[in-house]
Amino acid sequence: MFVKVTKKSLYLCSVLALSGAATAVPAAELAEDTGAWLQAVAEGSMEFIDPSLKKGRVWLEGQSRFDGNWNHWYQGMVRTAVGYSLSDRATIWAGYTWLPTQNIGKPYYSQQDVWPAFRYVLPTDVGTFTFRTMWETNFVVGNQVRERPRQMIKFMHPMEFEPRLSLIAWDEAFYRVNTTTWGGKSGFDQNRAFAGIGWTFNKNVRTELGYMNQYLDSVSATTGKTSLTMHHLGMASVFINF
Repeated sequence: MFVKVTKKSLYLCSVLALSGAATAVPAAELAEDTGAWLQAVAEGSMEFIDPSLKKGRVWLEGQSRFDGNWNHWYQGMVRTAVGYSLSDRATIWAGYTWLPTQNIGKPYYSQQDVWPAFRYVLPTDVGTFTFRTMWETNFVVGNQVRERPRQMIKFMHPMEFEPRLSLIAWDEAFYRVNTTTWGGKSGFDQNRAFAGIGWTFNKNVRTELGYMNQYLDSVSATTGKTSLTMHHLGMASVFINF
């Protein structure tokens, strides 16, 4: 069953989804860089273990991130989760993420996250909207814990002349609930906005390629100094369903 979406409502959703990339900040305070993110995501039913686990889900993801004008690896990501399909549209998740990081001129550190998530997929007559809400509990230093919810909205519009080809746009905003020495003061954390194309090879394999704008706003918990960074990133992803 599809939901009818008007051109006016689609326009408003698109503007909201990409608004984070257009955030106005003082040019003198903004550090900019280019880089690339590579991503592989595999997701499927637990039915391969036992037919009674058909509604159970598995999510496996890996990323490799580069900055310094593409020539410096600064962060990796490994994410794993188990989920349960409430319906053909709604899924709940419980997961873990590991982020080893080596920024230029700074010591290596490793962030770990545990999180619940909820995803809802909404097919319409103009394309498919996906909504994902996550609440991360971040660990880095000692017993300090940072709470960070994040919200994503994604839109995929298949082309009429070639349904395997899609236009893709998504936006994800992050917010720091509490203040930590390593994670900064509570408040807005970052925004990621993506625009690109997707190609569906078959029901099991799909790829996406495009531009992602990552804007980070960090306020030191000790000095109160604000650090603004904008990464201009090429992003390539492969999605595998099983």
